[in-house]
Amino acid sequence: MNLRDALFNWLQIKVVWEARPQDRSAEETTGFFGRILTEDHGVEEIQVQRENDHYRLIYRQKGEEQQLQFDREQVENLLLQIEAEPKYHRSFPCDPPQG
Repeated sequence: MNLRDALFNWLQIKVVWEARPQDRSAEETTGFFGRILTEDHGVEEIQVQRENDHYRLIYRQKGEEQQLQFDREQVENLLLQIEAEPKYHRSFPCDPPQG
């Protein structure tokens, strides 16, 4: 996987995880792409800046600061798809009725 794709995938799933912090799959997948970035591409740290119509990633790779930006709608599309899928909206039982 090339660096740009790995950064995009990491950012997409990170946005999902931030919106759904209870989502273990999103947490694990964020870690998976994070490992690809560090182990395969030598990315040392990433800062995310959310701007009006895009996300800007500022990252260090091999000691040098780099930047990439991604369209906000494209990044947030995965979250919208997940939230539109009824099977991902499990309802959790409330306290049992008193009586």
